[in-house]
Amino acid sequence: MTTRTKSATLDTTRTTSDAPDFASASVPRHLARGAAGFGSLIASVALIPVTGPLSLLLLPAGVLALRGCPMCWAIGLAQTISRGRLRRDCEDGACRLRVAGPADAGRPMGPPRP
Repeated sequence: MTTRTKSATLDTTRTTSDAPDFASASVPRHLARGAAGFGSLIASVALIPVTGPLSLLLLPAGVLALRGCPMCWAIGLAQTISRGRLRRDCEDGACRLRVAGPADAGRPMGPPRP
């Protein structure tokens, strides 16, 4: 009986990550989501003396706008701001990051495929 194991080699040509992506289409859209989310979370607690526990119905709306939690929103803000601004170039086995220019528009990120 033989067993097969996965190769331990890394795929260096992959340009996407399996990590969650919390980025928005634009920075203003992401900031609007943050204002709605944080506003709902703050209002849900601040309105308890006025409306009682009914104001807690704003909590799910705030969590939905932030896509889970305030940290998820902050990570998404960093991803939204940095998206498309850096390029990774790999030559002769050494990789470096550089600022993307107009010539890079439409070019896939990462090293060129053989």
